[in-house]
Amino acid sequence: MKFGLLLPHFGEWADRDLILDGSRQAEDLGLDSVWVRDHLLFEPHGEMEKPRREFYDALTTLTAIGAVTERLELGTGSLIPFRHPLQEALVIATMTHFFGPRVIVGMGAGTYDHEFEAIGMGGIFRPELTESHAHILRKVWTEENASYKDDYYEFEDVTIEPKPVGDLPPYWYCGNTPASVRRAVDYCDGWMPGRISMPTLRARVEAMDEECAKKGRAERPTVGVIPPTSMGSSREDALSKVNVEGLLTWANKARFWVKPASGQFETADDLQGSLIAGTPEEVADELHVFADAGVEHLVFDLRFRFADWHEQIHQLGAAVAYYRDQPVSA
Repeated sequence: MKFGLLLPHFGEWADRDLILDGSRQAEDLGLDSVWVRDHLLFEPHGEMEKPRREFYDALTTLTAIGAVTERLELGTGSLIPFRHPLQEALVIATMTHFFGPRVIVGMGAGTYDHEFEAIGMGGIFRPELTESHAHILRKVWTEENASYKDDYYEFEDVTIEPKPVGDLPPYWYCGNTPASVRRAVDYCDGWMPGRISMPTLRARVEAMDEECAKKGRAERPTVGVIPPTSMGSSREDALSKVNVEGLLTWANKARFWVKPASGQFETADDLQGSLIAGTPEEVADELHVFADAGVEHLVFDLRFRFADWHEQIHQLGAAVAYYRDQPVSA
């Protein structure tokens, strides 16, 4: 399993030095990737963020990190399709020429209609845009004089140079609904639901395997998740820094999640999968649960602990080291 880190490029903690220094620290401690979110008109989530609207552009942020690191994969979890895919193709291909084939393109439909209404794209069924982007990126990254037409985009005789360095950037579908699994199998290299409860994750991975078998796909898309994470001297200490009530409220509004036996998310334990909290040793044990559920790339979301950014990264490095030192059967 690979391990990544969501960066503080939004809200009150958006800061160049935290981003760049934290990325270098993550690389030094053996983490595999860093990740960004995406918005055009940022609306902070009440249960997760204070009402500050700073939001550093996703691809610009990753470009800066690529310039100061050597091996970290650089992921979007997720881009939302407000950019034109031809412009997106040129930017991402250019990025690979500066720092190599390290980009993972996670694309999702986005939550907020107002971001698309502001640019004249209101009323579009945005999951279809994610598919358009997938097909267009691959076409112009591999063809000369490419032509394309669907309900949203049309062009003829288009050549985008430079082409990406090395293998094409993998394209992941970001979403946690049952339909997101079908889309990932149909046209994506990976599937990243963000935060998701463990029973729901297991149900989605099982559905993905069934969908792969039905459609003759030999290998399941890579499975990634981005659970909020808090490290501490004990689980109680780690949980004390987390808005558990806010996460429970959010989970109870999740229409397609598998509910606990009680029918409601009521305790921190009910949030397993969508929250990681504890000591490095406890977190290492929890990572095996994710691996057993099929997760191949886990991205730690420290947004509750951005005030303790560097110390939290240090403890995550210890947790990952504990996990990697444990027997596979642990």
